[in-house]
Parts: sequence; C-alpha cells; structure tokens
Amino acid sequence: MNAAVRAAVRAAVYHGAEPWAIRSGYAGLLEGRIDPLTPRDVSNIIQRGGTILGTSRSKEFATDEGRAKAARILKDQGIDSLVIIGGNGSFRGAAALASEYDFKIAGIPGTIDNDIGGTHLTLGFDTAVNVAVDAIDRLRDTAASLDRIFVVEVMGRDCGALAVASAIAGGAEDFLIPEEDFDTEHLKNTVRVAAERGKKSMIIVVAEGDQSGGAHAVANLVRQAVDGDVRETVLGHVQRGGTPTAFDRILGSRMGVKAIAELAAGNSGFMVGFARGGPVETCALECSWQEPLPLDPELMRLREILAL
Repeated sequence: MNAAVRAAVRAAVYHGAEPWAIRSGYAGLLEGRIDPLTPRDVSNIIQRGGTILGTSRSKEFATDEGRAKAARILKDQGIDSLVIIGGNGSFRGAAALASEYDFKIAGIPGTIDNDIGGTHLTLGFDTAVNVAVDAIDRLRDTAASLDRIFVVEVMGRDCGALAVASAIAGGAEDFLIPEEDFDTEHLKNTVRVAAERGKKSMIIVVAEGDQSGGAHAVANLVRQAVDGDVRETVLGHVQRGGTPTAFDRILGSRMGVKAIAELAAGNSGFMVGFARGGPVETCALECSWQEPLPLDPELMRLREILAL
C-alpha cells in the first residue's frame, strides 16, 4: 500500500494537484484527521509493509448521516477527489459517497486475499504468498528431518486464493479452501495414499475459512488416518506484514500513477486493475464486488498431479 501512496502523491504533484492524507481511513476522515502530503513526506516508505496512513473500520461512515458529515469535511477542506486503497467494503463506501455527493473517486485494490473483481492481482497478495511459502519451506525442513506431517493454516476467510498459491509454490500435498465442500474421507484417503507411496513427511495447507474448522480440526482428522507425528501451525497475521516484494512495489507504483492520471483526465467511479501479462487498466468500481475473480482452474488441477 505504501508504494501506491507514494506513487499517488508524486503523480498528483506531477499533474499539478495538491495531495492530502486522510489518516486511519473513513474513521479518520470523520474525525477530520487530514493533512497535506509532499513528495518528501513519502520518501523511504516504498520498502515498508502496512500503510503509513493507517486504516480502520467505521460503522458511522456506513450511515447516510456519516457520509453527509464526511462530505462536509471534505468540501470544507477543498478536497474534490479521493483515492481509496482497500477492499470491497472500502469500495462500496466510496461508491456510495460518489453517488450521493460531487466527488471524484478512484479505487486501488489492496488486500492479501486477492478476492476483488476487476483485477487478476491485488496489492499485498504476492507479498503474503511469499511470506506463507517461506514459512512452509522452513516447516518442510523440520517435517523431512523428523518424519512429520504439518497442517499449515493461512489467512483467507472467504477466499482460498492465498491457500492455493502458497500450497502449489510450497509443494504441499493438499489444500483445503472455502470454495470447495469439505470431504473428510477424501482428506484421509489423500494422506493414506501418500503414506503408502512412501512419503514420510507432508504439508497440508488450510485456509482459515475452510469448512473443516481450521488447522487443529484437520490435524485431528489426519491423526485418525495415519499413524504418524502430526503438528499444526497457524500463520495468522504474520502474513499481513513485512517487507513487500519487488512485484508488489512495482504494482503499487503502477496503480497509484494510473489512478491519478485517470482522475486528472476527469474520470471517476473507477478502480484500477492488473491483467496478467498486460497493462494496468480501469473498470467501474462496482466490478470489485459484482464480478468476483474465480480461482485459477489450472492451479486447482495441479494439486493432484504434483502431490504424487
């Protein structure tokens, strides 16, 4: 996100606009936590995880009265355009504000879940996958040394994209995700067959929102299927921080510049998105929640082939 903030600020100055920061998201907006930003203010942030602006949830902004208050604060400050970096909830709030009041709105998709329509990749996803894969690699060393089976839980309450990507990249034997019906016998059989093939150690990746109930429940089921040492690890919020990958830094920079360029051209009510192998493009903000991105079917097919 910081790469996108940096790019948006510098692109705004490039286009002759005056950039301001709203601290702590919509809650900060309603508190009037707004101050100017210069290109120097965003120096040395591209390598930092999280966001220097802060973020929060705001029930007040979800109300008509809250958005009316936000509109008054923005107009009193002389602000006519907003760049929102976030997920579906943030974009829905922005779309409501744009439809009710005269503000230009641009959205930049930022979430490690990669669950926003209109883009193949969201800011933070690549970094989170790399964090998860690094953890899986370390666990595999232990698993191989001690003949253990590890069940690794990654984030993903409603979307299994992170689990699928980290499982394939980490060489896992199986993954469990919210998009698929959980099959107890299939899981047990997968582990049994792997053991019969001579595998002494295994990795199973579970998305936190999977119907199985998470890593602890899955580990107990695996213990019922095979006679071995089974351990579970929940990665949790460690996936949300850390130094962003080069890919995410470049993607954030491209998205920030594109958002400002479109606003400068007079466009509004859009989000920027990344097409694999192509340019950063725009689509209506509503795409983010009306056109969810399906999981990559090729990655789904790789599971059984690569688990041999």
